[in-house]
Amino acid sequence: MEPIMREFPYSFETERLTIRGPLPGDGVGVRTAVLESQAELKEWMPWAMEIPTEEEYEVKVRQGQLRFLSREDLWMMLLLKDSDVIIGGSGLHRINWAVPCFEIGYWVRTAYGGKGYITEAVAGVTDFAFQQLGANRVEIRCDALNVRSAAVPRRLGFTHEATLINESRHHLTNALRDTMIFAKTSPR
Repeated sequence: MEPIMREFPYSFETERLTIRGPLPGDGVGVRTAVLESQAELKEWMPWAMEIPTEEEYEVKVRQGQLRFLSREDLWMMLLLKDSDVIIGGSGLHRINWAVPCFEIGYWVRTAYGGKGYITEAVAGVTDFAFQQLGANRVEIRCDALNVRSAAVPRRLGFTHEATLINESRHHLTNALRDTMIFAKTSPR
């Protein structure tokens, strides 16, 4: 089946969050959340080094919506339930529909860190991948030094499958970095 023909919800809820694809008008809210969190994000996320303008973020959001609808990349907003407050981002990336296999990415707005929102969101996105998208494999990759990020898949029962040594270079220091790979798979 062609990916664009796959039917699945554009949003879903967890206990405290609404998780949905990007919508026109989200640019300002995403930009505000990233600006407030830039000091923490830029260590781990190269895209947080320079913050685009409101208009540029709106363009990114609209492009993200198109990619979601075409099933190329499933960028997701994390909003406090029953509000328009964006507290972070997640999504399913590096999609291989032939398997299907997905990689989950995530970040949290600084003011909402340490409150379990990312663990809740990743659990919800993982369930969405298996239940709605028929995933056979869901991965989480993170820098081996990013202890907080690595704690999320561990809490959720992902298996640490490997650590790729000298797999990348740090975007700030150019130092060699290791990447941890965690995964959940469906039974064969």
